Amino acid sequence: MEIKDTYTTIAKATDEILFKEKSSKFYGYAFPIESEEEVKPIIEQLRKQHPHAVHYCYAYQIGTEKISYRANDDGEPNNSAGAPIYGQIQSFGLTNVILVVVRIFGGIKLGVSGLITAYKTAAQLVLEEAEIIEKTIDTPFLISFDYKNMNKVMRVIKEKKLDIVTQTMELDENSGIAMGKIEIKTRKKNAEFIFDIFDNLFEIEIKRL
Repeated sequence: MEIKDTYTTIAKATDEILFKEKSSKFYGYAFPIESEEEVKPIIEQLRKQHPHAVHYCYAYQIGTEKISYRANDDGEPNNSAGAPIYGQIQSFGLTNVILVVVRIFGGIKLGVSGLITAYKTAAQLVLEEAEIIEKTIDTPFLISFDYKNMNKVMRVIKEKKLDIVTQTMELDENSGIAMGKIEIKTRKKNAEFIFDIFDNLFEIEIKRL
C-alpha cells in the first residue's frame, strides 16, 4: 500500500476579496498557517484593519495526519458563519490554512440562510483566487558522525537529494575530535529507506526527530 505523503494548502496569503449582500460587506481572506498560535495575531490585525466591522468569523484546519480544526461564528447565529467557511476548506481539500470573513453590517438582516450563503460565497471566492499548491509530508532525522566520516554522509545526502535543515560541527570535549550533526528531512514514503542507508553506515548514528 502506497503511503500518502502529500497535502494541499495555499502558497501565500490571498488578496482581500469583497462580497456584498443587501448592503452588508463581507471581506474575505486566506492565510497559510502551521500552528494555532498564528490565529490570534491574524484576527487582531484584521480587527485593526476593519475597526467598524461587527463580526470577524473564521475557520481553520491544521495538520496532515493528526488534524485540528475550528469554526468560529463570532456572534453570528450558531453555524451560520464558521461552519460554511470551514465547509469551503473541506471542499477545496486544504489544510494548514485559515479563512477569515469580516462582516460590516449594512442595516438589513439577512436571516440565517442568507448568512450561510454569504459566508460560504465569500470563503469560496477567496479560495478561487488563492494559489493552491501540493506539499510533501516530510520526516526529519538527525545524523551524528565524527569529522572523518563527513564525506561519506554528504555523498549520501547528495545522491539521494536530501534536504539539509541544519548543520553543525563542534569539538567533543572528551576526545577532542570534531563532531558533526546534520538534520535532514525526506518524504515520508522514503523515510525507512533513508534511515536504513545511514543506519548501515559504519560510525554513523541516525535517529528520528
